[in-house]
Amino acid sequence: MVKIGNITLGNFPLLLAPMEDVSDPPFRAVCKENGADLMYTEFISSEGLIRDAIKSRQKLDIFDYERPVGIQIFGGDEEPMAMAAQIVEATNPDLLDINYGCPVKKVVCKGAGSGILKDIPKMVKLTAAVVKATRLPVTVKTRLGWDDNTKNIEEVAERLQDVGIQALTIHGRTRTQMYKGNADWTLIGKVKNNPRIHIPIFGNGDICTPEQAIAAREKYGVDGVMIGRAAIGYPWIFNEIKHFMQTGEHLPPPSVLERVEVCKKHLRHSVQWKGAVVGILEMRRHYTNYLKGLPHIKEFRQQLVTCSTLAAVEEVLDSIALHYKDHIIERTSPLTDQNLLPAKNEVADCNVYG
Repeated sequence: MVKIGNITLGNFPLLLAPMEDVSDPPFRAVCKENGADLMYTEFISSEGLIRDAIKSRQKLDIFDYERPVGIQIFGGDEEPMAMAAQIVEATNPDLLDINYGCPVKKVVCKGAGSGILKDIPKMVKLTAAVVKATRLPVTVKTRLGWDDNTKNIEEVAERLQDVGIQALTIHGRTRTQMYKGNADWTLIGKVKNNPRIHIPIFGNGDICTPEQAIAAREKYGVDGVMIGRAAIGYPWIFNEIKHFMQTGEHLPPPSVLERVEVCKKHLRHSVQWKGAVVGILEMRRHYTNYLKGLPHIKEFRQQLVTCSTLAAVEEVLDSIALHYKDHIIERTSPLTDQNLLPAKNEVADCNVYG
């Protein structure tokens, strides 16, 4: 059984990645209902928490039905990160995660996210400060290194474990890769199989089918996988992986009615949490993925992104369910029409997924 502190996650947990403007409570709710074992909030600026910024504070919202859940913070300075850890602890999540993986320029230029991969001693000191500041289990999500010449994740894993982190998630790309090219699972496997490492190691990058999750477990030995973009508009990915691992068979893909019902549930959560105006507006980014694979869907999608009331959006969604009630969406890798199933015991490239 995989454990983080006192949190028991099962034999091979599936984690929902923290994704900015995606991993909010409405999205986490539908992923939890569809099999996610551990979820994280969107990453939160330590400086924003200290300034009491409204957007940062709102990201602290967690609910009992989504436990276990971790709150992820980022920053480049010890004191603000330690103070942010104390603020996070007061909201009573199950764990606190530090983001050392975000490749976005506005984060990196502050020495935060994957920007800290240029200064490993600073990364270790910052992590130690956060561990010391909170009673919560502290975990880290990071990348292989800054670039191809600095893939130092093996050293990083040992040093972060030594200062007290209780789990590590590794995205199999460097910062300079962003989300391009193949994720390098070989280095993730080396970290996991290092005899010095005793904390759980989770792999992230290019997991968008059950076969890929099994390949990650069997070839590289990771304790679980973190799934990101493959879950957007397709929360069924978690239960599909679990079912395939247990039976060796694929679950039938969700019907159009199932897609519409989960989309409506997501929408209602969004309106409830954000209010009608913002909830409806921010939900628009999800429709394309929920409805992917439906022929001639453009007209309906255009209606969805111009509706301004909950009732109007649900009316369009009901029309879609009725119009496509006999349509069967062919199984493809989530978010892609390409055949990305790996060869035996290989993890395939899913371009930007995960």
